[in-house]
Amino acid sequence: MADRTLSRSRANRPGGRWAALCASVALPLALGLTGPAAASAAPAPPAPVPALDLATAVAYGLVHPEAAPAGADDWSCRPSRAHPRPVVLLHGSAANAYNNWSMLAPYLKSLGYCVFAPNYGGTPGNPFKATGPVPKSARQIARYVDRVLKATGARKVDLVGHSQGGGPTPRWYLRFEGGTDPAHPERGKVRRLIALAPSNHGGNLSGVGTVTGRLGLDPTVSAVVGQAWSDQMPGSEVNRTLDRDGDTRPGVSYTVVSTRYDLFATPYRNNFLTAGPGATVRNILIQDVCPQDVSDHLSLAYDTNAAQLVRNALDPAHARPVRCGITLPLLGG
Repeated sequence: MADRTLSRSRANRPGGRWAALCASVALPLALGLTGPAAASAAPAPPAPVPALDLATAVAYGLVHPEAAPAGADDWSCRPSRAHPRPVVLLHGSAANAYNNWSMLAPYLKSLGYCVFAPNYGGTPGNPFKATGPVPKSARQIARYVDRVLKATGARKVDLVGHSQGGGPTPRWYLRFEGGTDPAHPERGKVRRLIALAPSNHGGNLSGVGTVTGRLGLDPTVSAVVGQAWSDQMPGSEVNRTLDRDGDTRPGVSYTVVSTRYDLFATPYRNNFLTAGPGATVRNILIQDVCPQDVSDHLSLAYDTNAAQLVRNALDPAHARPVRCGITLPLLGG
């Protein structure tokens, strides 16, 4: 198969809503090992900071679901020559910007990027967002990207997403809501899409989705948890529409970072994309870079190894070897 392949000022506050599944806080051990990536003579960038005090972060995100993560949503930010494109972070299903991006947003800000992190696909005040229909969420992203471009004066943005936010929602935006212009790729609004555990071709939650589908229960489940459930099942109308005429759009560079320990966007190979005309794709299984990384679907957004891969994908001309550390399921590292 072809290559289908964090502002420390608030480092003790952020975390993820999935940390509610944990009874304690863990500080992963850094190993200082190096994984494969291109080297550069440029000064070493700041290292990602593992998220600490996750329980506090979860509580904060539940009580303040509209809060922006540290480093994000500075509408006075102007892109630099080194980083000319703002980065827009798109959270996953039943998450929100605060709990999904409280490691990566301050990390990218510390690297000099203008960082923005919308909440989408949910009602104001509800901490569980990205539950609405994928096409409607994509239209919200389209309006948000236009706002970012207008505020910053940039011509294009880079998108970084997790789960739904790296898969069907940005892909729908790129294809149907003005994110790209196939006839004139240079006029597109997005240069890069970098996805962490994206549900690109559907995820069956380790078989649960297969069972609900065969029993005809997806509409019932969607009535409870939101239409995004059905939209992300393998074979859904959304997925069939997105897969028609290929995975990619001209003028966009795609990077997918997946983990073999994913229990949600399964099978994990469904994350991967195939490049079409005018696009490039790099699909990365994180265990191929850092074999000791045991991150799961949820912790991949709090994985310092994955954060370095995001950094390299945003600025491939200055990519550096990944210094691998231990990352744990649910906790990150």
